[in-house]
Amino acid sequence: MPIDLIDSRIAWARLWAALGIAVMGGIGLWSPVVVLPTIEAEFGIGRGDATLPYTATMIGFALGGVLMGRFSDRFGIFWPIVFGTVMLAGGFALASLSTAYWQIVAIQAGIIGLLGCSPTFGPLVADISHWFLRRRGIAIAIVASGNYLAGTIWPPFLQFMIDGLGWRQTYLVLGILCLVTMLPLALLLRRRVVLDPPPAPLAGQGKPASDSRLLPLPSRHLQLILMLAGLACCVAMAMPQVHMIAYCGDLGYGPARGAEMLSLMLGFGVVSRLASGLIADKIGGVGTLILGSALQCLALLFYLPFDGLTSLYIVSALFGLSQGGIVPSYALIVRDYFPAREAGTRVSLVLTATVIGMALGGWLSGVIFDLTGSYQAAFAHGIAWNFLNMGIALWLLAGRRRLRLAAA
Repeated sequence: MPIDLIDSRIAWARLWAALGIAVMGGIGLWSPVVVLPTIEAEFGIGRGDATLPYTATMIGFALGGVLMGRFSDRFGIFWPIVFGTVMLAGGFALASLSTAYWQIVAIQAGIIGLLGCSPTFGPLVADISHWFLRRRGIAIAIVASGNYLAGTIWPPFLQFMIDGLGWRQTYLVLGILCLVTMLPLALLLRRRVVLDPPPAPLAGQGKPASDSRLLPLPSRHLQLILMLAGLACCVAMAMPQVHMIAYCGDLGYGPARGAEMLSLMLGFGVVSRLASGLIADKIGGVGTLILGSALQCLALLFYLPFDGLTSLYIVSALFGLSQGGIVPSYALIVRDYFPAREAGTRVSLVLTATVIGMALGGWLSGVIFDLTGSYQAAFAHGIAWNFLNMGIALWLLAGRRRLRLAAA
């Protein structure tokens, strides 16, 4: 790719197209949440069983991210997005025709999650990182905000459609909507990255951080460490995001208040994600990870003594402001340490670990609540995982300082 395209108007046009695709692809992640009560009533199943489509979608989404990341490394992002769009539309159409509950679960996992939504997060974030150098942090943050924006935009819209049309007709409309919006946007991503700009060197050294001789560990081990960090931060992140509605119900405030707090949390998460992108362009991915992890830990600590209604709104807003920039920072760290030709696979691996962390953290928090009868221990459990994430981030920072000294 010619160097004059980096940070250019063409790069920014590509970025906005990628954001649009990410927001549209997020429909598949949020639709099973919105249709949960309708599915529960139609098929006569319990609340736990009714959550299986969402769980199945997230598992498929996590695994598919790695598959599509490897695909995009070989062929570029255009074909994975086209393939994912067709699968997403087809999945919605097939789900609308399903006659058994297991069919819905299978379609959500295998077609919508694994093949449809998966190219619209990790692989898309990795692709946009090739097109920016000076503004790489904010570019990654904008595209990574797509799933948060989807969670803000789509649930009210989907509920309105379901109330008027029913969930099956709504799914058909969603399939058509994905085709007519995502395919034209994908055309703006046809240009494939051929040559990536050299990675930004570490301050005070002449070699890029992605030089294998400058890695703090062998590349395979460093990849696993970053995946562990992603898992740990999102196990901690899951406690408020997954259980806030139930927590407010237990406190006597009602689930509607919890839903408002969750929406507030996600909205401020978008603000945080964009602000952290700007910060990352100044201090780098590792510094942004440390800052976000420390602030998330502080916000989690505030949940322990404060459980009044007003204070929970405030703490939830602070939590959203603290954690939004954590996940995009991993993409920046990967680009610092690994070759550009591996970005799709390696970014997707780390972001897959964050999705698994959300699923694991939500489940473990529920188990701890069942064992203790309180969410206090669950918050403390999340804080412990957060400390693990902070430890890894500080280790990475210390390693960068050692590299600077060695290269001086």
